Order: sequence, then C-alpha cells, then structure tokens
Amino acid sequence: MAEKKANCLDINGPNFNPNMYLEKIFKEYTLKQILDHESEVVKDTQTLHSDMQTLVYENYNKFISATDTIKKMKYDFKKMETEMNLLASNMASITSFSGQINNTLQDTRQKISKLSGVHALLQKLQFLFKLPNTLKARMEERNYILATQDYLHAQRVLQQYGDMPSFQGIKGDCELIVNELKIELRKQFSNPNASAKELTEAVDLLLKLDEPAKELCMEFLSCAEKRLAEQLVMLKDQSEQRDIIEFVDLGCSGFLSDLCLIVASFHDMFINRVHTESIENSDIFENFAAVELDSFVQDNMKKYFELVQNKVDSEQDVGDTSILVQALDRFYKRIESNTLCKDIDFAKVAADIVINAARKQCKSHLQILKMHFADTLTKIRQTLSTPKLINQEESTKNLNELLNSLVVTIVEKVKGVLQDLVVFLEPTVNFANKPQFKDSFCIDNVREGLIVCFLHHLTATARSFCAKGASDPKMPPTLLLVLSKFCIDFQNGHVHFILSQTDELFNINSKDNLSLTNETEINNAMQESAQELLNYYVRIQGLNCSQMLRKSVETRDWLHTIEPRTVRAVMKRVVEDIAVIDSTVSQLYEDQGNNGTEHSSDSSRKAHSISLPRHQYRSNWSNYTPNPLDSALVSNMHRLFSERIDIFSSVQFNKISILTGIIKISLKTFMECVRLKTFSKYGLQQIQVDTHYLQLYLWRFVADENLVHFLLDEILGSAAHRCLEPVLMEPSVVDIICERGQN
Repeated sequence: MAEKKANCLDINGPNFNPNMYLEKIFKEYTLKQILDHESEVVKDTQTLHSDMQTLVYENYNKFISATDTIKKMKYDFKKMETEMNLLASNMASITSFSGQINNTLQDTRQKISKLSGVHALLQKLQFLFKLPNTLKARMEERNYILATQDYLHAQRVLQQYGDMPSFQGIKGDCELIVNELKIELRKQFSNPNASAKELTEAVDLLLKLDEPAKELCMEFLSCAEKRLAEQLVMLKDQSEQRDIIEFVDLGCSGFLSDLCLIVASFHDMFINRVHTESIENSDIFENFAAVELDSFVQDNMKKYFELVQNKVDSEQDVGDTSILVQALDRFYKRIESNTLCKDIDFAKVAADIVINAARKQCKSHLQILKMHFADTLTKIRQTLSTPKLINQEESTKNLNELLNSLVVTIVEKVKGVLQDLVVFLEPTVNFANKPQFKDSFCIDNVREGLIVCFLHHLTATARSFCAKGASDPKMPPTLLLVLSKFCIDFQNGHVHFILSQTDELFNINSKDNLSLTNETEINNAMQESAQELLNYYVRIQGLNCSQMLRKSVETRDWLHTIEPRTVRAVMKRVVEDIAVIDSTVSQLYEDQGNNGTEHSSDSSRKAHSISLPRHQYRSNWSNYTPNPLDSALVSNMHRLFSERIDIFSSVQFNKISILTGIIKISLKTFMECVRLKTFSKYGLQQIQVDTHYLQLYLWRFVADENLVHFLLDEILGSAAHRCLEPVLMEPSVVDIICERGQN
C-alpha cells in the first residue's frame, strides 16, 4: 500500500495523482518552499515543451524526405519496366536474324573449314621440308635454343612418318644435325669460360633431346674434375713461390670459387629441376645425383685440404705467427661460409687444420725454446771452461751475471713466445672463440704442451748433466752449481710467474681445472733436480780432491820415506782447492748455518791460527803414544761410541753443507787409501803432519769441526794401526812444521 502511494506521488510516474501530490505539498512545505517548487515545476515544463517541439520538427523533416524518396523510386521502376520490354523485343529480333544468316552460310562454312585444314597441313609439310635447312641456319647462328625447339616441334611427326620414302631423307638429315647439336652442347661442359647460365641451358637442351640424365651428370662432373685438377696443380706450383696469405687467397678465389660455382650449377641442372621435368624415376635420379655430387666434392676438398695442410706445415718453421693466423682466419672463414655438402661439415675439417697448425706452432716454439736453452747453456759452459774465470777476483760478479743472464733470457724468451702465440686469440680472428679450438689450443697446446713441457725439459736437461759428467771429463763442475741454483730460482718464483702469465694471457682457469699440471708438481721437480745437481757437484768436487789424495798415497813408498820436514804439497793443493770451491759456492749460495768463524784468505790464515789458543786445534790423536793394549781393540771401541757419518748424504742448499759434503768425501777417500798401505815410523809421522795441517784449515769450512777432527783421527789412527813402528812426532815439532808450511 505504501509502495502504491509512493508511485502516486512520483510526478514522472504513470500513476501520478495531482491531488494527493498537492495535498502533500501543502502539508509539508512552507509558503516559500511551495513558491520555489512552483518555479522549478514551471521551468521543467517549459524545458519539456521546447524538447517536444524540436522532436516534432525533426520527425517532420524525415517524413517529407521519405515521401520524396518513395515518389522517385516509383518513377524509376516504371522507366525500368519500359526499357526491359524494349530489350526483350530487340533480343527476339536478333535471334530471328541470326537464324536466317545461319541457314544462308551453312554450306560456305563447311568449305572454309576444309580449306583451313588443308592449309594447316600444307604449312606443316612446308615446315618439315624446310627443317634441315632451318636447323643448319640455327647451328651457324649458334642459336641452339631455337634449333632444339624447331626439332622438337617436328619430332613427333618424323617419328610417326619417318619410315615413309618421302620423309626418310628429311629425318636422316635432321638426325645428323641434331647429333652435331648435341656435340656442341656437350662442349660447353669442358669450356672454362662457360657461365653457369650457359651450362644450365646446355643441360636443359640435352635433356629435351632425350639424352640420359645420368650420363650427362657423370660427364659434367668429369669435365668439372679436370678443371679443378688444373686449379689444384696451379695452386701446388704456386705454393713455393707465394707466401701463405697469397696462397690462401689464390685457393679461395680460384679453386673454391670454381667448386662453389660447379656445385650451384649442378644443383640447378640435375637436382632442383627434376621434379618439374619429365625425367624417368626423378626421385631415384635425385638420390643418385646427390650421392655423386657429394663424392665429387669430398674428393676435391680432400685434395685441397692436403695442399693447405702442406703449405701451413712448410710455413710454420720460417713464417711469422701473425701472418699464419691471418691466413688461417681467411681460410676458415671462407670454408665456414660455404655449404658445399649437406652430410659433411667442412668447417670442422678446416677447424682441425687450424687446430693442427696451432699445435705444430706450439711444438715449433717449444723446439725454439729448447734450442735457445741449449745454446745458452753452451755459452755458459764455454765461459766456465775458460781458465781465467777460476782465479779472477771478479768470479763472484761473473757467476752472478751468468746465472741472472740465464734466468732472464729464459723468462723473456718464454714471454716472447706467449706474446707471439696470443695472436691466435685476437677478437678479429673468426675461429678464436670456437670452443673446439679455444679449449684445445689454450690448455692442451699452450699451457700443457708448450709451457709445462718446457719447464719439465729444463729439469730433465739439468739432470742430464749428472749423467754427462761421468762420460765428459771436460765438463766444468761449476756448471752443475749454476744449474742447481737456476732450478732453485725457478722454484722460488719464476715457475709461478710463467704459469700465471700463461693463464692470464690465454684465459685459463687453472684453479677449477684439476686435470692441469699444478705449480706444486713443477716446483717439486725443480727442487729434486736442484738437489740431484748439487749432490752430484759435491760428489764431483769431492772425487777431484780425493783423486789427488789417492795418488799422493798410492805413489809414495811409505816404508822407506825420510823424516818429515814439511807438509806435502798435495795437502796445500787440497786446501787451496777447497778454498777456491768455497769462494765459488759463496757466489750462489748463502752462508747459512755457519759456526760464526770468519773465512780468511790463505795469506791471513797463519795469523788467524796463531791468535787463537793452541789447544783448540789439537785433538786426542795429536798426543798419541804407543799403548801396550791391542790397538785394534782401542780403535773398535772408539768407533763403537762415535756417531756414524754418512759420507754421501744429500746436502742442503747452503755453502757450509756443500763444503762439508766435499770434505767428507775427500777425507773418507784419504782414510781408505791409508788403510791399504803399510807405514814406517817416518811414514806415520808424515801422515801426522799432513792431517794436522788439514785440521788447521779445514775446520773453518764445515758447520761442525768435530766432524773434521773425527775423520782426521780415523786417518791417523788407521796409519798407526798399519805402521810397523808406531811412534808419533812431538806435537810442538808438528806445529813448527805446519807453521813453516803456511809460508
């Protein structure tokens, strides 16, 4: 009920009740509000009235326009009806006239058709009779296309009626001319100046003349084979006369260009056209042609690659690496840009040639490094073999210069080789970023095949001098010392520098690649080589001193010797040689582990010895007197409680250890020689003087002077055991004789 009442009060609704609306207004609104509402209603009424007038005017105009249109359509339809009636009348008239003309001309049309057929037949006969002359004219004009078209136009008639007497002559003449045409077309295959278009036209015409497609295919490839063979022969002849860049350019512009042209022409003539031509078994022929072409391309590319490989091999020993890389880049880029065969990736073969060239270049540089190292060692050996080097005061400077020169030249040579090989990775080089090349070249060839192999060669060459020393008595022992220090210097920094430089230049991540030779392995090899060289140096120098001592003992008659008046000259020579060795070793190895004594020159040793307490230079044997006890038992007891001395133990990398090793070998040899001799009283006393003299000087070259004392005790004790009358000289007399020997 409330909703219905609300609809009655809606002034815009269909159920509006004015009385109820006014009653509500009068009850709820004030006078002022009623007046305002009245003004608003009046304003809305005027607006609606205006809109209604506008709507009426617009609809009226549309109604008038529609009325005019209907009137016009009515007029047009009436006019069209009149015209259609007129058209029907005209068509009926035309049909009537056409029937009359048809009836009139029927007999004449039959005659004209018959005459037309006779005329066409006469034209064909005329064409056939003129065909031989026409074909000859086309051949003289070298217009093979029109000649083929003319023959094909008459071929069916000649085949059908060629056995008739009137056509036999024409057929025979045409066949002779066509055979000549085929010969001329086949000559295009062997014509070096023939373009691809001319070759394609020749094959098209031959196929239209019913020539076997397989035969044409094989003949074309045979002629192409001859042309390419000539290119290869010329390329081989020019190989020795031209550099590698010119050689590659000649091969690309000559052989490869011709091969690409032949392949493209073959595809156009025999493969791409078979589906649109009437060739029997086109799918089978396409497979046959593709197989023959692939075989043809493979054979010729194999010959070309062999020529390129031979040229690259010949250039690697004498050519510049940058020129070689430039030529290889051009070669690889040209091969990669051409797809000559679907089943074979010739770019991979070209990449293998590039990789092989890079590998051989690394091997060549390795040989250069080895030769340089060998030449440098030869120069050093010659320098060390010069007598003036031994006694010169500048020996320190000379040895240091030799070592530094050896190290610097080797390192700089390696750096130069690396800089020479890094051109393979230039950004402009097309194959540089190919993983197939980069991994093989940087890791296998440069780092492992060149640098690591050369470092191993250094250690192997250094060690080889240990074996050469036995067979080559002229080899200076100082060379072993220099090589030993050389290996130590490389271990202490140069190995790391060379490997890091290699990894940096060639972008090698050696930390993550566990298969690479690490720095520790090479350093260990350097350490072992240095140790072996130093041990051998000590042995050689020890044997040199031992040889003098051995001869001095073996050549003397110790049973008939006179009373000693001086130190034997050989002892002075041994001390002098030890001093020279000390001076030489000190140039390369530091004086580590010394007991603090000062190494004086020969001229100052007398004063130095006298200035110290005398008892420091006397051991238990200097006051030796005969004992009723068994001397052998005493000696054995002494050895039992003495420490064992390892004569040929490995020496340390310092001067004191080296000199100690040499002195141990010398004194041990001296002792063994003494044990093989029998001495008189004066012979024993001469040994006493000699050993005391050695004790005065040799103690300062070793880390532990007790070692010298022990060995000298053993020597004197052995002489006393082998003496028929073991009576020693007074110590004061021995001191006087030794002091006299210092002058």
